[in-house]
Amino acid sequence: MQDILIGTLVPDNDNLANYISQILPHGFESFSLTSWQTPLQNRSGSVKKALKNSTAAISSLSPFGNALEYDELAAQTRQNFMRAIDYAGDYGTNLVTGFAGRLRGKSIEDNLERFVEVWTPIVEHAVKKNVRIAFENCNMGGNWATGDWNIAICPDAWELIFAALPSDHMGLQWEPCHQMTLLIDPLPQIAVWGRKFFAVHGKDATVRRDLIAKHGFGGKLQTVFHRTPGFGDSNWIDIISELRRANFTGSIDIEGWHDPVYRETLEMTGQVRALRYLKECRGGDFVPNPQ
Repeated sequence: MQDILIGTLVPDNDNLANYISQILPHGFESFSLTSWQTPLQNRSGSVKKALKNSTAAISSLSPFGNALEYDELAAQTRQNFMRAIDYAGDYGTNLVTGFAGRLRGKSIEDNLERFVEVWTPIVEHAVKKNVRIAFENCNMGGNWATGDWNIAICPDAWELIFAALPSDHMGLQWEPCHQMTLLIDPLPQIAVWGRKFFAVHGKDATVRRDLIAKHGFGGKLQTVFHRTPGFGDSNWIDIISELRRANFTGSIDIEGWHDPVYRETLEMTGQVRALRYLKECRGGDFVPNPQ
């Protein structure tokens, strides 16, 4: 079953190796190392020690930030992507992920020129290093007309960015939750876009359509909740089946720390339950065919 790994996101900080060592016995098969607007460091040595005698893998390096802006943090984000591309091989991965970035307050169309300007040299560097880049599809509170952080938010946007900068080394770190929060059905996307899915974030959503019908979408009450897989509306048996039909290989890494119920002292309880649930949805234990 190792063509699709089930893992989790872990914070890439000074406690990284210790954190991995503590949760590795739960059965996580992959770890996506995430950082947020801090200078990226190469911790591959300590990570390899933490993973010693296990079959778990580092699925991706994920330096999140807004690379399209003109400020110091944006410059640092661009540098972090370059560093992550350089460091990826040390961790045994060929995948770097994050946001596509966004010029604040501008429409997706008005970001395309800057997108090509910023990402062309980064993608060229990735090609030289045989590393792939994948954009997460979180809207970060934005929409088509305006926003911050990310333009790779929905299929119409994907059409534009992949046409503006075509590359086999550039794809998506797809997550059904972020489509559900826009009231988009995520399942049909897999057949169309699965070829561009380099990784999947394991996060689900609960959509309270009863509240939407009464109070409206985006009104006073919260009507959509991010959930840990197994606690939301999605059938992950169907999702993984469609991923297999699309020839997806890679990792489904649980993105925790969002569930409104399984949080704080119940965070790892929810994540481990999601890990077991996703392994069952993947088909359970591998059973070889008779000869």
